Amino acid sequence: LQRAEIRRMTVEQYSPEDNQAQEYNTLAEKIINNEKLTIPTPLEMDELEELLIEFGLLGDEDDRQKQIAEQDAALKAGKA
Repeated sequence: LQRAEIRRMTVEQYSPEDNQAQEYNTLAEKIINNEKLTIPTPLEMDELEELLIEFGLLGDEDDRQKQIAEQDAALKAGKA
C-alpha cells in the first residue's frame, strides 16, 4: 500500500496480483452485489473498544493500567 501511495497509484494499479489488491477487489464486488441495501450505522466508541479487546487488538482496562504502572516504574528507575 505504501509503495503504491508513494507513486500516487492505487494498489490495484501498482500491483494487481498482490493479495491486498485481491482483497480490495473482493470487497468491491461484495459492495456492488449487495442486495440488502441497509444503511450501516457507526459504532459507538465503547462498542469499538469491546471489539478490539475481543479480537486481541487492544488490551482491557486492567492491561492498560498495568502498562502505565510498568512505564512509570521504568521512568522512575531511569531517574534514580
